[in-house]
Amino acid sequence: MICDAPTHYYFSKRYADLPPNAPFETLSVDYWRCGECGFVASRTHQEMDAGQWEALNGSFHHYIEAGNKIGNQPPYADQALALQMLTRNSVVDLSNALDYAAGYGTLSRFSRKYFGSSIRMFDRYVRDSGPGAEYVAEQDLGRYQLVINSAMFEHVLQRADLDEVNALVADDGCLMMHTVVCERVPADPDWFYIVPVVHTAFHTNRSMSLLMQQWGYAASIYSPQAKSWFLFKRDNPRIKELKRAVERMNAEVQTQYFHYKADFVDYWKGF
Repeated sequence: MICDAPTHYYFSKRYADLPPNAPFETLSVDYWRCGECGFVASRTHQEMDAGQWEALNGSFHHYIEAGNKIGNQPPYADQALALQMLTRNSVVDLSNALDYAAGYGTLSRFSRKYFGSSIRMFDRYVRDSGPGAEYVAEQDLGRYQLVINSAMFEHVLQRADLDEVNALVADDGCLMMHTVVCERVPADPDWFYIVPVVHTAFHTNRSMSLLMQQWGYAASIYSPQAKSWFLFKRDNPRIKELKRAVERMNAEVQTQYFHYKADFVDYWKGF
């Protein structure tokens, strides 16, 4: 999916407690690993038919939205704060942004309530019907200076799913991404990031660095508090000033809130 190298069987996990209305009572999942970049994906999910995959996703996300906790939710408050800091320092353009695969719009609702920022959203499967929710129809999607993608990179089944997100980023834009990226995905059925049965793809520092190169990104910023990366295209007009902007913001809050690298910020080496 990332570098065209062969994948090999890695480990398996059996899910016995699936959400209500899931298309299976139990599910045994086989994970395969790329020997070149370390990317790990579920072969079992890839071989599901579209109806089963959609039903599994729907049952899981409705269960979460009803207040049941499975795994870790994104740190929406810190994501909203990081976006405000970067916007007010002219690093990203929140006025021309899209939250892709926004789900029920948690990040947008929080940003609107506490920061007065309206973020357009897109999601194929679920949406918030409350006041102020601004969803973009699929036929109206364009290209944006900032594309926000929180907790989707671990849900993909094929490379086209990833390329679809990147295709929405302007040639001089920025992609904000929240997922888990580590040095090596552990062959551990109890690993925290495969607790959700709909997590299907697991990225390494190497695989994300390769994706950045393939998509034309030249530098990145990472916020450990927001657990989010901001990837900047080579033609982004702010790219030469990113390092100084990060130093300035870190000095303001007197902590290393952001990390900069002229590549992928390989912050997580282990857990």
